[in-house]
Amino acid sequence: MGDFGVEADAGELGFDAGRLARMDRFYQRYVDDGLLPGWLLAVSRAGRVVHLSSYGHRDVASGRPVETDTLWRWYSMTKPVTSVAAMMLYEEGAFQLTDPVSRFIPSFADLRVFRGGSDVKPVTEPVTEPVTIWHLLTHTAGLTYGFLRAHPVDAMLRARGFEWTRPREYDLARSVDAWAGVPLLFQPGTEWNYSLATDVLGRVVEVASGLRLDEFFRTRIFEPLGMTETGFHIPAGTEERLASLYVPAPGGITHAKGLSQGPTEPPRHLSGGDGLLGPARDYHRFSQMLLGRGAFDGVRLLGSRTVDFMTRNHLPGGADLESFGRRLFGEVPFEGTGFGLGFSVVEEPVALHGLASKGEYGWGGAASTVFWVDPAEEVTVMFFTQLLPSSTYPIRSQLRALVQQALVD
Repeated sequence: MGDFGVEADAGELGFDAGRLARMDRFYQRYVDDGLLPGWLLAVSRAGRVVHLSSYGHRDVASGRPVETDTLWRWYSMTKPVTSVAAMMLYEEGAFQLTDPVSRFIPSFADLRVFRGGSDVKPVTEPVTEPVTIWHLLTHTAGLTYGFLRAHPVDAMLRARGFEWTRPREYDLARSVDAWAGVPLLFQPGTEWNYSLATDVLGRVVEVASGLRLDEFFRTRIFEPLGMTETGFHIPAGTEERLASLYVPAPGGITHAKGLSQGPTEPPRHLSGGDGLLGPARDYHRFSQMLLGRGAFDGVRLLGSRTVDFMTRNHLPGGADLESFGRRLFGEVPFEGTGFGLGFSVVEEPVALHGLASKGEYGWGGAASTVFWVDPAEEVTVMFFTQLLPSSTYPIRSQLRALVQQALVD
């Protein structure tokens, strides 16, 4: 994969190279202090890479370094890919955003909402409106995650085998039906909560397209964009390129036992919420498609107006996540940040208390990865490492300031 490297002089594209180097020194300290195993960082402007650096190890025990072709678990950075897939089908007339999910997944027809009681004896009421595809795209469906450990409904999911993983014998269809048997956290559309919604959306993509999710991704997104090494499992012969997964430990980090084996065969459950693995090069190509408002390298996946629509704040009344969301995790700051169709969207940089452009959008993954697209500056940024959970360090807000301070045009 020798075609991923620096493509332009930083100075020609409005960056100060000396200031960009601050990023490397800053994140090298994380590794030297034993807080991260290793990382890869890429900054692009106007479609050309101006800064690409890496440091540390993809596997500490073996001493294998991070390299440009290292394979990373994307976790929730899978969600924008699934959201793009859904909007491709929307553009083809497969559904309206206001369509009930039950049109594609019958088990979603008679959902209940948690009102009180406990995870063992919940008190519930029927939904007042059906969960729609728009609710899934915006995380306003009332779904949750077992690993959040913030609500009795989370415990109900864990009791059914859904925390960081899912029951081994379940495929996506069976998992979605199991979630439909658990009450929603709130009435659809009344709050925002980070959730399994994008996994459900992946099942909608399967039913609406007649393709398994891995086939839809491969034929409609990955092959057209040249994302040749991304998928739900590791290509044969590339096992050693996969970065190992770590968790915090007293005085540093330790290997995340039980989660570190990457799948070498297609998994039974194809997770549109957190299932993809791939190299930074491939995610870079995906981000350039977004920056290109749906097109990159002669290939168009979405109409330009569709990408504009997806990357606007869809929360009711222009609310931010702080006022409309349940504050539970570290993928993005909540103040001044709205949510679109699959992406967080910076609405008010001043409220964010951090350097950013209005309209910047992106998302992060559970292993402390992040990407964003800044249409105002034509900048894209990616940071890859493998440390669970993403709330361990303020890597993302630090990175935003470090990128912005290097822009000097």
